[in-house]
Amino acid sequence: MKMISKSALLILVIAILYFLISENLLSNNPMVIVGQVFSIALSIWARRSFIGGQFSIHAQPGEQQLLLTGPYKFIRHPMYAAALLFIWSSILGHISIITVIIGLICTGIIVIRIVIEEQFLHEYYSGYTDYSAKTKRIIPFII
Repeated sequence: MKMISKSALLILVIAILYFLISENLLSNNPMVIVGQVFSIALSIWARRSFIGGQFSIHAQPGEQQLLLTGPYKFIRHPMYAAALLFIWSSILGHISIITVIIGLICTGIIVIRIVIEEQFLHEYYSGYTDYSAKTKRIIPFII
């Protein structure tokens, strides 16, 4: 699990670095800017929802309770949602075959990570099944 988590994170960082170096990360398109600002705000909100010392880049519950506050009240994976929104906003600002391919790879990696993480969380938290029935994975009320 940790190896998949670390590998996925490395690939996502490389993708964002590629966008930055190739000048495909930022755009002057207002819709791209709104998407990226919203993704950063969602990421900060999600991160600040964790109790001190609870945050980890991979699912590693330990003694903590299931997080049900902040954006986690509406979606199960706000950090992944923020990453996808940021990446796809960048792609829409600089659409090309290579940026779409990178976006699809990043999306696939995040989907795999979500599936593996959710299996782990279902096993660890008895309330996760009820929580997952009430919330969507990435987009509130939709997905």
